[in-house]
Amino acid sequence: MKKIMKKAGMALLAGILGAGVLAGCGSSGDSDKLIRIASKDLTENEIVTEIYALALEDAGYKVERKFNISSSVIHASITSDEIDIYPEYTGTGLLTVLGMDPLTDEQEVYDTVKEAYDKQYQLTWLEYSAANDGQGLAIRTEAAEKYGISTISDLQQHAGELRFASQGEFDERSDGIPALEAVYGPFEWKSSNIYSNALKYQVLENDEADVAPVYTTEGRLVEEQFTLLEDDKHVWPPYNLAPVVRNDVLEEHPDIADILNKISAEFTTENITGLNAKVEIDKEEYADVAREFYESIKK
Repeated sequence: MKKIMKKAGMALLAGILGAGVLAGCGSSGDSDKLIRIASKDLTENEIVTEIYALALEDAGYKVERKFNISSSVIHASITSDEIDIYPEYTGTGLLTVLGMDPLTDEQEVYDTVKEAYDKQYQLTWLEYSAANDGQGLAIRTEAAEKYGISTISDLQQHAGELRFASQGEFDERSDGIPALEAVYGPFEWKSSNIYSNALKYQVLENDEADVAPVYTTEGRLVEEQFTLLEDDKHVWPPYNLAPVVRNDVLEEHPDIADILNKISAEFTTENITGLNAKVEIDKEEYADVAREFYESIKK
């Protein structure tokens, strides 16, 4: 009887240990859910990447962050299997990576890059967000109110009363003044002087100029003294944010698309500008800004 009980006890113990081994195998399987997510060396890209990373972690993924990669090499990093995901801009994909001609319809730009990336690089563009970090023009709000200017069409009509803070190359490059004048007509400024890009807001703030080229999600645009003008004739290509993911990663983890698409749906030009301002003006850490935003949208 004792031998029978002993055998039964050993069998029970073996069963318990076996279950533990199986459970351990399941846990080690979770290591297969490692995702390498990267950001460009831009404040905005770091914030957005961190928000995506937090969402993936909440969904049970182990996330390896590879931040501050040069914009010029990040595409090569994903095609060479060094990273799995990074946030990209549709205009960058179209013009810089693919070398295609400019397009101005955001859906057409997205559809074009999505198809080309899949065929050429085995990469998937997930859904694009409303956030657009493209070319724009900003005006001193005081001047905008004085002349009733809210669009670039309005600006063109009042160019002779306004001082332009050029950045030199903007006067010559294809997406600068030549593109504007081809669509809106000539801009005959009261004056036009060349300033460093780093000084453009200081120049406007000091009333040394009235108008300057900007990017549409720059943090200082939250300040009431500056007004971002509407590109009402859509002269510039859109630069909508979207995650780019390796096809093999999506095949293995298809839920990633839904996780990140839900996050992208929350991004707008306005709230991304506000997030940039918290880092660039208020000097908060990008990781703290990203977590605060993620917690505010988490459902």
